[in-house]
This record gives sequence, C-alpha cells and structure tokens, in this order.
Amino acid sequence: MSTVIQAIYVRAYEERPSPKPHTVYRIEIQASVRSWQMWRRYSEFADLHTELTKSTGAPPPAELPPKHALSMFRSHSNPAVLDERRAGLERYLRAILGARDDRWRDAFAFRDFLGVPVGKAHGGGSEGGGGSAPLTSSAWLDEHTDLQARMRDVRADVNKRDALADMGDVGGSHQANVQAKKKLAAALARVGVLDDGVRDLALAGMSEGELQRRRDMVGRLRDECAKLARVVTVARLTSRGVGAPAERDPAAEADRAALLSSPSGKPAAGFQRPITRVFGGQPRETEQTRPLDDQGLVQLQQTQMDHQDAQLSQLSAILHRQKQLGVAIGQEIEVQNEMLDDLTGEVDRVGGKLKGAKTQMNRLG
Repeated sequence: MSTVIQAIYVRAYEERPSPKPHTVYRIEIQASVRSWQMWRRYSEFADLHTELTKSTGAPPPAELPPKHALSMFRSHSNPAVLDERRAGLERYLRAILGARDDRWRDAFAFRDFLGVPVGKAHGGGSEGGGGSAPLTSSAWLDEHTDLQARMRDVRADVNKRDALADMGDVGGSHQANVQAKKKLAAALARVGVLDDGVRDLALAGMSEGELQRRRDMVGRLRDECAKLARVVTVARLTSRGVGAPAERDPAAEADRAALLSSPSGKPAAGFQRPITRVFGGQPRETEQTRPLDDQGLVQLQQTQMDHQDAQLSQLSAILHRQKQLGVAIGQEIEVQNEMLDDLTGEVDRVGGKLKGAKTQMNRLG
C-alpha cells in the first residue's frame, strides 16, 4: 500500500552544539494516512540539489536560498537570516513536489532525503521516518534526539490521561490513552531503526567505544519504552479513589454470573485463563504488541512491512549494481581480447618483416 505525499513543511530550526555548532531544519512530511518528520542541515539540501541535477540531467524547478557571506557567524546569532533560509528551503521542496515533471520528485535522492522507503514510488514512511538508507553518524544522533522528544510526548499524554480521569472525564481520558499508545507504537519501531543504524555504523568503521555508547543509548530507550508500555496498558478511568465501586462496576451480579458462566451454571472453561487477543490461534503477545489496540497493531505491522520493503529494495539495488559491474567487466574483457588480437597481428606482421630483413642480410653477407 503506497501513500501519496500531500504536503511538505519546514516548520522550525534548531541549533545543535555537536560535533560542532550547526543548524538543522525540521521537515514535516504529510501523506494521506500518516505523517513524519526529518531533520536536515543546509549542507544536506545543497548535496540534494547537486545529486538531483546530476541524476536527472537538469536542475530542479527552484533554487536553494543562497548561503550568505559570513553565514558561519550570522546564522548562530541572527534569527532573521535563519527564518529567511527556512522559508526558502520550504519553497524549494514544495516546488519539487508540485512540479509537472515528476523526475525530481521520483528520484531516489529526493525520496531518500525525505525518509521515504525506497520500495515505494510515492510512499510515506512510518511515523517518525526512520528512512530507508543507512543512517549517518549525525543523522543517527538527530533521530535519537527526536525519539527522546517523542517519549516525552508519550509521558505528557499519560499525565493528561490521569488528570482527565481524576476530573471524571472518561472519554477524554480514553482518547489521551489511545494517543499515548499510538505514539508509543511508532517509538518502538523507531528504536529498531536506531538499533539497525548501530550495525550500519559498525560496518562503516565507527570505533568500538562510540558503538558501545550508542548501544547503551538504545538500551535506555528500550527500557523507557518498556516502562511506558506498562503504564499505558492500564487506563486509570477512576484513579486515586474517584468514583464508588458501583460506578466502576455498574453491572449487576446476576448479569456478571450469566456472562461468565456456561449453560450448566458452572464457570465457563474459557474464562479460567486471562483473556488476551487471539488472531486465529494461540496468542503470541510481545513487548511491542501488548500495549497496542487494533489500530496500533495495524500501524506497527505497516511499519514493519515498509521496513522489510526498504531492505528488499536495498538488496535489489545491490544486485543491480553487481549485474552492472559484471556487464562492465565482460565488456572490458571483450575490448582487451580485441586489443590482444590486434597485438598478435602486429607481432606477426613485425615478425614477417624481420624475417624478410634477415633474408636480405644473408644475401648481402
């Protein structure tokens, strides 16, 4: 199932101190059924522009906002410069998205820049946008920082749920809990993306000490997700003693007995065990699925399918490159064989001339 990108916004920017002071811009991508965001530096926009021009044979329909002289000193102290550049970057992305010619919009570099899974022509990534290409070191840190912010949002929804429950607003409390579950499901998927990113960085040659530090960061995020999963599982509709027992359990004892008993009057066998979701067989709950409702499960499944599609697309791209290398090697071998044949012919011709010259020298002698 592919989703069409409907809108792109560059909403804000942020100053970051490491590895050296720089500015990143928050790109929000909205699709038909989901949305996500990416953090990109101005230099990454410039690399995108160069790659699109090179891969499509023509520059995109809009120009990047210019990099002002002495921007290294101005951008960190002049909000007007940063806001002007933010607006220019938004116009640049929207021009590509709205262009009649779709060659820039469908280019791999543009989809990769926005974090769209490689296997989708116009697809939207999962909420949080892990992206399909391997994460760079700085992109990994950006993703980790954004994921920490998402976890704070989940805690805020949980606190809101508890506050509404104490006020007696059952509907609002339930809605806040549903929102917390959705955000937590997206966060769990993005933790997996960070984990995969550590392996990619290890293959890229990152030092073992830095890899271990990032593994610890992922481990702390997983622990935080597990704690939040336990919190959101129990909805506090009547917490802290609010509501009488009859209000919390309004069903009559006779109705409860009829519901939980078999026709013979004995407790139904199916209620001897805890009730859990069953999808056509023995339930197999995991730490990821336990706190989710049906909509959260569908979203988690779609996220995993998109991730698998991205991995298959990467494998397909690798095999395609291997094929191209094989074809190029075969063509080079053919050229070398032709050159060897020409060389053999030249050797034979020179050998014939030498033989003739030797015969003439023998006659003279």
